[in-house]
Amino acid sequence: MTTFKKKLLAITVALPILAISLSSQAAMTTYMEKALIDICKAAKSDSILLLKSTAKSYRLKTKTVVLKLICNGENVISFAQSNGAEKTAAKLQRSLEDVSITDIASLTKLKVTF
Repeated sequence: MTTFKKKLLAITVALPILAISLSSQAAMTTYMEKALIDICKAAKSDSILLLKSTAKSYRLKTKTVVLKLICNGENVISFAQSNGAEKTAAKLQRSLEDVSITDIASLTKLKVTF
């Protein structure tokens, strides 16, 4: 195989891989960035009311925020605690504990809470 063919083969293999990797890095919209920053600021503020109203204004569930948001390299609960916002950290922690499973198809009702 000539060097031209080798280079052509390498380019044809590399281009689809490069295209796939670039498309998977979706850009964040300014609205989404502002929403996440506002939630982080609300968590830092130690005001449960501000945290609830900010999450509600962006139509975000508290549980989703806790599970997916990273503020300055920390999860949102750790971020709130490290900034002295114990009330908001406790509220965010409680949002994870509200899980219950009820089997509605069984004859006897079983309720599991954890």
